[in-house]
Amino acid sequence: MLGLHVCFTGVESTGKTRLAERLSRRLGGVLMPEYGREYAETTGTDFTPDVLRTIARIHAERRHRLQTARPHLLIEDTDVVMTAAWFRMLHGHRDPVLSAMPAVAGLYLLFAPDTPWVADGTRQFVGRDRLMFQAAIEDEMAARNIEPVLIMGNWQQREAQATAALTHRLDSLPQSAS
Repeated sequence: MLGLHVCFTGVESTGKTRLAERLSRRLGGVLMPEYGREYAETTGTDFTPDVLRTIARIHAERRHRLQTARPHLLIEDTDVVMTAAWFRMLHGHRDPVLSAMPAVAGLYLLFAPDTPWVADGTRQFVGRDRLMFQAAIEDEMAARNIEPVLIMGNWQQREAQATAALTHRLDSLPQSAS
């Protein structure tokens, strides 16, 4: 049985990847990296509808392979919710294909856009667009009936909030799952 499956989501430059790496190491979890970032860094950021659908499909396939090992903790660095929000930002509407793909994490941590935006060659939404992107993510979560835990504040506060959310959920798992 899979223990806790948590997804870190939110706009760019909010510490999702760094914190996912830190907490997976500290809590003995398995990390599912963001395939969209890998794609952007190796192929580019021309995110056509078909590219975004492919990113979501490959990400889901990789997650499924990790889940077969039934880890006590799987930390997923974004998922289809984020890819669907990217689609909406870039193409102006929700995509029925991405909307039909399930969001399967048992816990979502939504990282607030209250940190400085840092350009890294793949990030696109700064200023007002960053807030619009956050709204697109929140709308996608609402459409999927996902009620996330909000993670905000400085880096230490974010780590403390995320750690508390994960350890609380891990502590409440049946002993056979942890």
